[in-house]
Order: sequence, then structure tokens, then C-alpha cells
Amino acid sequence: MKTMEWLGFGIGLCAASLLVGCGQRNEKPSIQFENAYFYDANGKFLPEKAKDALIALMKYHGYPVFPGLREKLWVSDYGIGQYAKAGLGAAIFVNNTDDHYMLLDIYLLPNQMLPEHWHEGGGKLPPKMEGWLIRHGLSHVVGEGEPNLGKDIVIPPCHANGTVTVKHEVICRAGDFAPLNRPTAHHWQLAGPEGAIMSEVATGHENDRVRHLDKVMNDNFLSGK
Repeated sequence: MKTMEWLGFGIGLCAASLLVGCGQRNEKPSIQFENAYFYDANGKFLPEKAKDALIALMKYHGYPVFPGLREKLWVSDYGIGQYAKAGLGAAIFVNNTDDHYMLLDIYLLPNQMLPEHWHEGGGKLPPKMEGWLIRHGLSHVVGEGEPNLGKDIVIPPCHANGTVTVKHEVICRAGDFAPLNRPTAHHWQLAGPEGAIMSEVATGHENDRVRHLDKVMNDNFLSGK
């Protein structure tokens, strides 16, 4: 496993079923979804549809879908109606706020952005410190440091009008580990064309101490949307 030192952090809908062609069976389910798949006719976010997509992502990469995992999944579109472009899926396995340790897996769909955010102190815990071990796929892990963001990286317009404030990226593939450089640093991620599944190791987490660059996302997140 390679350790990386980090100075900082619409597509055609296909059913998530096995595809058959030319007499041969493709053992990987599709993980390409249009944004409309995740919403009803009135634009309401459908968490179970998001979970369906994450389960398809897991099966695509051979990640174990163990009993009870679906019930652990937490999904959010941050109330902006663009889950395929900017959102988050995660399974929290432990968040020990007494002894200050946390373990969760993060699931990003193809080309999906985990919005720019940071973790403040001032609550029960000190500011959260974290790092990410990529298990499957690829993620552009972006944070503080010398700007080196690839010219092919496009920030979704739904995220702070297409802007970010930190632009030092580490391109992480399976087996790469990228740590945050300091607890309160801004950071964000962008998954590659086959999405990304990663394990996050961290100190304890408090939802009300998370801050997002996008004010609408921030207000929606803190209000539980």
C-alpha cells in the first residue's frame, strides 16, 4: 500500500442489473445514473433510490454487501437536488465521542463531488482529524497546499456557483491513503469515472461542527436535509 502525504483534501440511466451482450454475461451492474433517477416528479429526494445506486456501486467493485449494510447507509443531496453531481453516501461503523475515534466508509458515484467543507472545534470534541484509504475506484482528494488541480477537473455549477477555495489535489487509487494536513483544513473530493469507495479513519465526529463552503448546502446540512 502506498502512503501519500497530503498538504491539505447526467449520464444515461441504466438499470442496476446485469447487462447481457454478444452472448456473454457482464458480471458488473451498471453504476451510471441520471440525476432524475434520485427524485420524484415533484423534485423530492428519494433516499432509497440513492441507496440502490450505492449498492450497485458496491457490487460493481466487488465490495461486500453484508447483511444490515443497507440499513447503515446515510445519504444526502444537501437539499440542492443534484445528488448525481454533489452528494454523499456513507456507512458509520463506529463514532466513539468519549475516546475520540471513528470509522466509516464513504461511497461516491461516478464523477460525484463530496462538497468542500471543514470541521470546527468548540463542541464536546476537538476539531475532527481524518484520513482516507481508497478501497475501490479513484478519488481526487483536494485540500490545502500548492494549487495543482488538473485542468480536466470541473466543479459542478451547483456547488458554490462552481467554485472551491482549496486546489491541492492528490489522485488516490485503491490502496492509497491521504490524510488531512490539519484538523480545520478545508477539503473536498471528486470521484473518478467508476466512482470511489474509501474507508475514513478519524477522531470523533459532531455533525453540528461541520461547515460547508456553499451556504445553501451548509444550512440544509445543519437542518438535517
